[in-house]
Amino acid sequence: MSQITLYLDDATQALVEQAAQANGLSKSRWVAEIIRKYAAYEWPQDCLALAGAFADFPFYEENPASQAADVPRLGF
Repeated sequence: MSQITLYLDDATQALVEQAAQANGLSKSRWVAEIIRKYAAYEWPQDCLALAGAFADFPFYEENPASQAADVPRLGF
């Protein structure tokens, strides 16, 4: 198991301590769980639940005219 060093201001340190204690976890375990939650490449369940919910949503394969070249560009 590897170790890292985090430099936190006092207010952030207090938040970590409070959150870890409220969840009944050590600070290390709490930080590790937060990293897993937010660094993982996953779609939230709310988004996954919407899959197929829009029957009239055009898919790319069904509408090739909507390719990126056809998208209006902003004049920046």
